[in-house]
Amino acid sequence: MKRAAFGAATLLLLGIEIIIGRYASGWVRNYLGDVLVVILLYALCRTISPNRPEKWFILPTAILAFAFAVEFLQLWGFCDRFGITNRLLRIIIGTGFSVVDLACYCIGIVPCFAAEFIVRNRVKEKI
Repeated sequence: MKRAAFGAATLLLLGIEIIIGRYASGWVRNYLGDVLVVILLYALCRTISPNRPEKWFILPTAILAFAFAVEFLQLWGFCDRFGITNRLLRIIIGTGFSVVDLACYCIGIVPCFAAEFIVRNRVKEKI
């Protein structure tokens, strides 16, 4: 996919995340939002980066590691320790650790791994 397509996907996913954050409740807000956020980060990275990493698994792995790091910062109480009171920042960073969130990130990153693997193999076939 070209960067413009990833840009469109990024905007679409961002819109969905905003709607989920603003209006949704229950499993949609608690789980689907976490599944989609890693896909959003993947699409954003593919939009702004002109080059792919050499190995197909590096970008999705880095995004998953980032999501895990943010989740563990929540466990540590990052927002409270640094006195972050801005509501939007607290929503973006998060304030409550959950093992279920880690599982949701793992589920969400699977399509990203698949996309990288498929695109990488298509490029090899064309050569």
